[in-house]
Amino acid sequence: MKIAIGNDHAGTEYKLAIVGLLKSMDIDVENYGTDGSDSVDYPDFVHPVASDVEAGTVDWGIIVCGSGNGASMTANKHQKVRCALCWTKEIVQLAREHNDANILSLPARFISLPQALDMVKTFLDTKFEGGRHERRIEKIPCA
Repeated sequence: MKIAIGNDHAGTEYKLAIVGLLKSMDIDVENYGTDGSDSVDYPDFVHPVASDVEAGTVDWGIIVCGSGNGASMTANKHQKVRCALCWTKEIVQLAREHNDANILSLPARFISLPQALDMVKTFLDTKFEGGRHERRIEKIPCA
């Protein structure tokens, strides 16, 4: 499995912990995020993640910014991307089961680091249910 990850300055601490978790699980990581605290523009780090997911060169993506909103909006501009902004592991589970989310957007300023790591584990462990949900996600693309 290979996961692309991207973050802005607000998500650096979370990204580093998530990368450590993924590597401990023998998951390959493509790191597009900043490793510093200097202010950066999240689209510069989110577009490469979404492009990799869109192209199928990674299995999934994870993006982290302060609120998760800007990163999620950016990712969802890409065809084939279904990015879910989540703030609980229950929402993560539903995003995977019902929406086949392929990018997880985390709001670093609104969740704790332990919560973020639990949410990543839920994202990786939850399967898409298919069925009636498949019909619905097929209606998402607009181009």
